[in-house]
Amino acid sequence: MPELPEVETVKRGLAPTFEGAKISSVDQNRPDLRFPFPENFSKRLSGHRVTTLSRRSKYLLADIDSGDVLIMHLGMSGSFRIENDVLGETPGEFSHARSKNPKHDHVVFHLQTQENTPARIVYNDPRRFGFMDLIARPKLSDHAYFKDLGLEPLGNDLSGETLAQLFAGRKSPLKAALLNQKLIAGLGNIYVCEALWRTGLSPKRVAGSLATGTGKPKQKANELAAHIRSTLEDAIKAGGSSLKDHTQADGSLGYFQHSFAVYDREGEACRKPECSGTVSRLVQSNRSTFYCPRCQT
Repeated sequence: MPELPEVETVKRGLAPTFEGAKISSVDQNRPDLRFPFPENFSKRLSGHRVTTLSRRSKYLLADIDSGDVLIMHLGMSGSFRIENDVLGETPGEFSHARSKNPKHDHVVFHLQTQENTPARIVYNDPRRFGFMDLIARPKLSDHAYFKDLGLEPLGNDLSGETLAQLFAGRKSPLKAALLNQKLIAGLGNIYVCEALWRTGLSPKRVAGSLATGTGKPKQKANELAAHIRSTLEDAIKAGGSSLKDHTQADGSLGYFQHSFAVYDREGEACRKPECSGTVSRLVQSNRSTFYCPRCQT
């Protein structure tokens, strides 16, 4: 499933076309994806304008001038592509062989952009694990999708102090705490492994060990907060990690996977110059964890 940097990359790719555009019409080519589409989905969007495009955790949110918010989730294999009548599909720096079979084009947004040019945003999803919904903006924060989500790791709230507050007294492994979406929203397996490696922290360490007895952050909590942010920002700059199905909105391939220090590198040498360790793999909560037992303690 795409992680936060992939979703953020898609958002940034869609925004120049989607934001400010008037939705002329919507082709809804099936009654459901992972869940049924909301009633009158196409009708509620057609004729309205997209005011802003944002992200919350792994959800894309398009505010509509009707007061509704279009919620979009990519699931396992969902992707968007941007088309227009002049250039056709905009190619990336290099292309990724992904599904372009029309039978997987489940939603097509026909747009008139801010520049008054026609364009189409096409949602393609072979596995149909993604979904779309419409929620009134005042009800958004209390909706089941969002009410239990924790803080945004790219927002100003993430700090060593907040990590200490969230983890104080917790006996669960540090990696499990970081993946708990009720604490921090949007962190996934890949980037938690990478951030822990950068910080030199074992994924098996007790989460509460980052806080003092009075709930104050230890130095490693401050370092971890900084490395979570830098790992995500580096991945976004690289266009995300194109593992399996993920591609950017313009069809190009993310390449942060070429910078992985530990993820999916079991048996290979640790990339820290001063470390002679070897990357190991263990299973935590049915997920593979990659780390260096020598320098991550």
